[in-house]
Amino acid sequence: MRHALLFSVFVIASCGLAYELVAGALASYLLGDSVTQFSTVIGTYLFAMGVGSWLAKYISRDLVGSFIRIELLVGLLGGFSAIGLFVVFTWLAGPFQLVLYLTVFGVGVLVGLEIPLVMRILKRELAFRELVSQVLSFDYLGALVVSILFPLILAPQLGMVRTALLFGLLNVAVALWALHLFRDQLPNRNGLLAQSAAAFALLVAGFAGAGQLTTFAEAHLYADEIVHAETTPYQRIVVTRWHDDLRLFLNNNLQFSSHDEYRYHEALVHPGLASLPGAKRVLVLGGGDGLAVREILKYPQVELVTLVDLDPAMTRLFASAPALVALNQGALQSPRVTVVNADALQWLAESREHFDFVVIDFPDPSNFALGKLYTSAFYRLLEKRLSAHGRLVVQSTSPFYARQSFWCVVATLEAAGLRTAPYHVQVPSFGEWGYIIAGRQEFVSAAVDPEKTRFLTSETLPAMFSFPADMARVPAEVNQLNNQVLVRYFEDEWRRVIR
Repeated sequence: MRHALLFSVFVIASCGLAYELVAGALASYLLGDSVTQFSTVIGTYLFAMGVGSWLAKYISRDLVGSFIRIELLVGLLGGFSAIGLFVVFTWLAGPFQLVLYLTVFGVGVLVGLEIPLVMRILKRELAFRELVSQVLSFDYLGALVVSILFPLILAPQLGMVRTALLFGLLNVAVALWALHLFRDQLPNRNGLLAQSAAAFALLVAGFAGAGQLTTFAEAHLYADEIVHAETTPYQRIVVTRWHDDLRLFLNNNLQFSSHDEYRYHEALVHPGLASLPGAKRVLVLGGGDGLAVREILKYPQVELVTLVDLDPAMTRLFASAPALVALNQGALQSPRVTVVNADALQWLAESREHFDFVVIDFPDPSNFALGKLYTSAFYRLLEKRLSAHGRLVVQSTSPFYARQSFWCVVATLEAAGLRTAPYHVQVPSFGEWGYIIAGRQEFVSAAVDPEKTRFLTSETLPAMFSFPADMARVPAEVNQLNNQVLVRYFEDEWRRVIR
C-alpha cells in the first residue's frame, strides 16, 4: 500500500504541473508575452497550492474519501481547463484572463490539498522523517518527468486540449486506485465509485471528441473555414480559406492573406536585392512559408538560398500542401534552396558562411523569445555574416500603429554599426507596414524589373523611403538582450490599437 500511495504522489505531481504548463502555454499562445503569462500563472498556482495546504488542516475525518473526491475534482477541472479556456477566449474574449486565473487558482488549491492528505494517510506506516523525504522526492520526480515530456512529446503530439484531458484521466485513475486499496475502509464506497465512473466517462468522451471541441472553438475565432490546424512545440499554426483567399495565422496572429501577400513580400525583397546585381548567396531567416524565397528565386544570378526557420512543421507544410505550394510556386522544393530548421540566433553564432543579401522575416516581437531576434547582439552576429558589400532587410512592424517599435529597430541596427534605410508600404491586410534595409555602406536604390513584380515599380519605389509627419522618427532605446525594450514598446502600442 505504501508504494502504491507513493506512486500516486508521483502521478498527482505530474498532473498538477501539467495543468500549470497547459495554462501558461495557452495564455502565451492567445495573449502573447510568454514571460509575463508563465510568470503570473506559476505565481498564482504556487500561491493557490499554499492556500490548499493550509485548508487541508480542516479536513479531519474520512481522509481517504476526501482524497478521492479531490482527485476527481482536480481531474475534471484540470482536464477540461484547456478546452474551457479556449472556448472562453473565442466566444467571450473579455473575461478570459479572469477565468484563466480562477482556473489556475482552483487547480492549485486542489493540488495543494492532495499532498498533506497523502502524508496523513501514510503516517501510520512511515516515520515522519522518512515520510517527508519520500513524499517530496516522488513529488519533485513527477514534476521533472512532465517538464521534460510536455515540450518534447505531449504538446506537439497531443496538443493542449488532449494533454490536459489525459492528465485528468490520470487523476481519476488515482482515485479509482485509492478506491481499490481502501475498499474495506470506505463507508460510501459505492457512491464514490459511481462518481469516479462518471468523471472517467466524461474525460474519455472529452478526449475522444477533443478534435471536434477544438474545431468548434476555433470556428468562432476565425471567420473563415479552417483548412489546416496544428500545434507544434513552437506555435499554433492555422490556415483558413475564404473562396480563393488563403490566410496563415501563427498563435492567432495573421501572417499573410494570399490576396495581398505579394505586396508585402515584393516590398521585403526587391528594393534591397535589386540594388545588388552581383548577389549570389542569400540567407532568409524566418519566412518558413517560402513566399520571400519565391521572390528571391526570380533573380537568376542567385545561386544559393539558405532558409533558416525554427519550426519544421512550418516548412514541411509549405513544401507539401498543394494550395500552399502553388502560392509559393514550389520555392521550398527548388534545387537552389537549402532549408535548415534551427534557432536563428544559435545558427548564426555557429555559422561561418557569408551572404550577399539577408532577408529577416520573423514574426513581430510580441514576446521575449522573438524579441531576442531584434536585439543589437543578434544584428552584430548578422553583420559578421554579410559579405563585403552585403545588405540585409528586416520586416519591422508598422511605423504607423507601432511607431516607437519601428524606430527602435532602426536605432538597434545603427547601434550594431550598420547604416539604415527605413521604408514603408501599404498592405491592405496589415495597413501601413515598415521595413529597414541596412548595410555597411549607404543604400542607393536601383530600378526594379517590372517583369518580376505585380505591385512594385521603379516609379513608386522612391516614395516608400519618405515618411509623413505621423510616422517620422521618434526617440527610442536600443533593444538589447538584457532589457528587451522593444517587446515593451510593441505590447504597449498594439494594445492601444486593439482597444
